[in-house]
Amino acid sequence: MVEKTKNSKSVYANDPSDIRIARHTLSVLVDNEPGVLARVIGLFSGRGYNIESLTVAEVSKDMNHSRMTIVAVGTPSVIIQIKHQLERLVPVHKVTDLTELGDHIVSDLVLIKIAGSTENLLKAYEIATEFGAIVTNKTDESYVFQYVETPEKVDEFLGRITPLGMKNISRTGSVAMSCGKEKM
Repeated sequence: MVEKTKNSKSVYANDPSDIRIARHTLSVLVDNEPGVLARVIGLFSGRGYNIESLTVAEVSKDMNHSRMTIVAVGTPSVIIQIKHQLERLVPVHKVTDLTELGDHIVSDLVLIKIAGSTENLLKAYEIATEFGAIVTNKTDESYVFQYVETPEKVDEFLGRITPLGMKNISRTGSVAMSCGKEKM
């Protein structure tokens, strides 16, 4: 049996001494071709990692590139392993941990339909105005609000408005970008 000393560190991802779990936003530049998303998802599922949020969109037609924004939660060793595994995939050009990079912007978009009494619709409208959400559709029976903000602010908005008669909700994953003149 190997005895662990104070200064030794386990090489295993499930090291119980490394319990600092944090959310990391990864920006991944990939080829825009069939099967790339499946390969990335397979990497996560095959190793038992969870993707908290995932968005993908084409960012360059001439270079045929897409950007994936992946939000993952884990210990520092798990996040390092995720980044290294992503970098080894053939269609991946660059992996940037925006959380480690420093200043970055993260936004989610939510559409929420509130239906109910006139009183509840007016309360929902007041809350939406307070948060800076916009009305994208309005009928006598319902409002559809659109709100774009950080994931935490979106959660706060939903916590306040949902009890007033939420009928439907659609939320994007996070999109993110570094601040300043850093380029992905």
